[in-house]
Amino acid sequence: MKVPNGIKNFFMYSAGHTYTNLSRLFLRLFIGLMFCLVAFRQILHISTIAPQFSGFLSLGAEDSIIMIAILELFCATFIMLGFLMRVALVPSIAIMAYAEYLVFSPEVSSGVFTFTPGYPVMFLGVFFFLLLAGPGKISVDYLIAVNIERNREEDEVLDNV
Repeated sequence: MKVPNGIKNFFMYSAGHTYTNLSRLFLRLFIGLMFCLVAFRQILHISTIAPQFSGFLSLGAEDSIIMIAILELFCATFIMLGFLMRVALVPSIAIMAYAEYLVFSPEVSSGVFTFTPGYPVMFLGVFFFLLLAGPGKISVDYLIAVNIERNREEDEVLDNV
């Protein structure tokens, strides 16, 4: 059976041309926005979450929730910008691992952080992907790296003169 040239060209083009940097940008923006929404929900529903939350670092429940929400907002902003993204992913992963623990913790009633089982795992999967893949070329990290490389090359040229 002969495959028409239009179909061949479509598959050859779509298989060879990818938009990895644009895809990473979209994923960073999407997951960052979702992470911001989680933080805002925690702040908005702090009165219902606080009685179920024991707190940590010798802070009260409300102070702990506010601290977590602020950390989530900072990390989400850094992830969306692609600025120190891999550094921002470390506390994000820890927060979502803790949230998954709370979802299945027998001493905590369901409804803490309004997560359903699997929701924090979805965040963890995307965070690990971004940790491995990096921010891509459409990011502040890439612009900084290009600038550092350009300055290093200029310094080498000046050293050789």
